[in-house]
Amino acid sequence: MKINSFGVVSTAIQRPSTHFDERPLGEEISLLVIHNISLPAGQFATPFVDDLFMGCIDCQAHPSFADLKGLRVSAHCFIKRSGEIVQYVPFSKRAWHAGQSEFLGRSQCNDFSIGIELEGTDTTAYTQNQYNALQSLTKTLIYKYPAITRERVVGHCHIAPGRKTDPGDSFDWNHYFAAIF
Repeated sequence: MKINSFGVVSTAIQRPSTHFDERPLGEEISLLVIHNISLPAGQFATPFVDDLFMGCIDCQAHPSFADLKGLRVSAHCFIKRSGEIVQYVPFSKRAWHAGQSEFLGRSQCNDFSIGIELEGTDTTAYTQNQYNALQSLTKTLIYKYPAITRERVVGHCHIAPGRKTDPGDSFDWNHYFAAIF
């Protein structure tokens, strides 16, 4: 797995989203944020996460989607339960994944972070294929962006406490970190 100068992962499926913008000039990528997502909640292998990140979700397809109308969000990558990685935004660009957030007293985490979504929920165990893909991707990211250290790999819950809970209690941080650091 390699990341080119544009921030594109060589082994990921590329699905270019329009939900991104430029990072602030001179901004160093220094934070990795782990999220989870499933649409509808708790259902896997649906087309709806892709539709959301691509900006074409049918908000009438499920009652829980009403709140998604007009929402413009993205992640840099999405890791399916199979371990397949889909990239929506090059790492060199600012994906819209963190929302209102703060890390070590600094707000606007999207400016300096990479967001990785895992297909899952706070309470459903993640698959070994997902851990393998995330660990491999994390190692590659750390090599490309050395300001991302163990202390700067966090969950969405850590940068938006009280507002977000992902990746949840089902995420095994020790297992994840053991293969990286």
